[in-house]
This record gives sequence, structure tokens and C-alpha cells, in this order.
Amino acid sequence: MPGARGHRQMTNSLVHLVLVGLLVVFLGPFLWLVSTSIKPDTLMFKLPPRWLPYLGSEEQFEGALENSPRLKELMFPVTLEHYREALFEFPAIKYAGNTLIIVFFSTAGTLLSCSMAAYAFSRLKWPDRGFLFGLLIATMMIPAQVTMISVFIMFSKLQWVDTFLPLTVPAFFGNAFFIFLLRQFFMTIPEELLEAARLDGAGEWRIFWQIVLPLSKPALLTVMIFSVLAAWNDFMGPLIYLTSEENRTIALGLAHLNGVQGTEWGLLMAAALLMVLPALALFFVAQRFFIEGIALTGTKA
Repeated sequence: MPGARGHRQMTNSLVHLVLVGLLVVFLGPFLWLVSTSIKPDTLMFKLPPRWLPYLGSEEQFEGALENSPRLKELMFPVTLEHYREALFEFPAIKYAGNTLIIVFFSTAGTLLSCSMAAYAFSRLKWPDRGFLFGLLIATMMIPAQVTMISVFIMFSKLQWVDTFLPLTVPAFFGNAFFIFLLRQFFMTIPEELLEAARLDGAGEWRIFWQIVLPLSKPALLTVMIFSVLAAWNDFMGPLIYLTSEENRTIALGLAHLNGVQGTEWGLLMAAALLMVLPALALFFVAQRFFIEGIALTGTKA
């Protein structure tokens, strides 16, 4: 037994060591993003890279570390100039507002359309339901690039180009993956509960609105997180349909910071961090529901 316990502890230590190594690898780019956003331009490309921030001005930094050359090679004075430029000179707030409009309407449309379609596929009896659901799932194999030109021509004839409509209206017509996700969750709800509601005189709409949706909060939150992150990080859609500067999203604005003549890396990193923080905050706030929704989905065919 002592030998087995020691072997188990050694195995756990190796596993944790590998996990810590992977954590460092995956956190490396994010830490570089943060450090570059608060680093002066003169020290941005110094070798070896300087990782440790010094909370003080450049004058204080030079005086405090004058007698510590090795420590000085690892530290840099913190500056918030890049964030000031990102918030006031680069219109990050305006771009974020445009992005939030798209996120709100696309997420609302996704939740409404996909939940209704998923309820119809999971709980209502109608002819060829299984065949049509299989056909819906098959559409997931069609890449978006295949239909990109025809969809653009359609929106162009509707005169929707350079508006938010092509980025929000399609969400009200459902998404195959989210319909599948919600359908699998709805299938886990006991049929006896719905039959009892029908015996009490409740219609399908009332059952859907007052029984199914309240019991499906983890799955709905999972779909909401996926939809919010997809709309917030979307680059290809705004690049195709938004042509004027006043309608740019934050992802499109970040791409324009990478100029042909040169790139202001500090400003780009600061604006990128401002874009990443809301997505990180959303995930950490809703991660319990996100994991629960994924774990409970697909437990019943």
C-alpha cells in the first residue's frame, strides 16, 4: 500500500507539472499582450523581453534601478498612454457600441428562434420530423464560404449593405448547431411533466414558455455565451457588409490599426485587451452554467 500510494502521488505530481507547463504556454501570449499594452514604445522590442512591471514613472524607474542592472533588464516602467489613446483617439467606445448592438439583436434572435425550433423538433409530433431534423443537421457540413457570394448578392439587392441588418436578421431564422444543442436538452425534460400540464389545459405555447424554458436555463445560457462570443469576435461578417467607418465593429477597427506603413503596437495591444476583457468576464461569471449546460446536453437521444 505505501508503494502504491507513493506511485499515485508521483503520477499526480507529474500530471500537475504537465498542466502547469501547458498553463504557462497558453498564458504566455496573453501575458505578452498585457505587458505590451502598458510598456513604453522604447522598451517594446528590447531583448531579452522585459516582463516585470515597475509602478512608477520612467524617471523613478531609472533612479530606483540604477544600481541593479540585472533587475533593470527584467523590469519596465508602466505607462497608461496606450489606453488613453485607445479610449479617446482611437474610437474604441463607438466601435464597442456598434458591436454591442449586433451582439444584442443576434443573441436575442438566436435564443428565440433556436429554442422554438428545438421545442418543435423535441416535443411536437408532426410528419417527417426526424427526416427534417437530419436535413437540418446536414446543413452544418456546408461551409459559410460556399454561400457567401449568393448571400451577399441577396442582401445587396435588399439594400442592406453597410447596415447591421445582415449581421442580425439571419439570427432570427435559427442556427443548426444551437437547435441541436437545445433539442438534446429539451429531450431530458420528463414527458410526464408536460402531459400533466396538458391535462390541466395548458397549450403548447404556455408549456414552452412557462415550463420548458425555465427548466432549460443552463442550456439557454450556454447558447447565449456561444452567440455573444461569436458576434463579439466576428470579423468576416462586418468586413463584408460594413463599409463606412461609423458602422465599424471593434474587431474591424482593430484590423485597421495594423496599417500598411506601420503598426502602433502599444495602441493595438491596449485596444485588443479592451476587446478581450468583456468576453473573459462573461465566461468567468457564467462558467458554472456553461459547463452544466454542456454536460447535460446530449444525454438522451
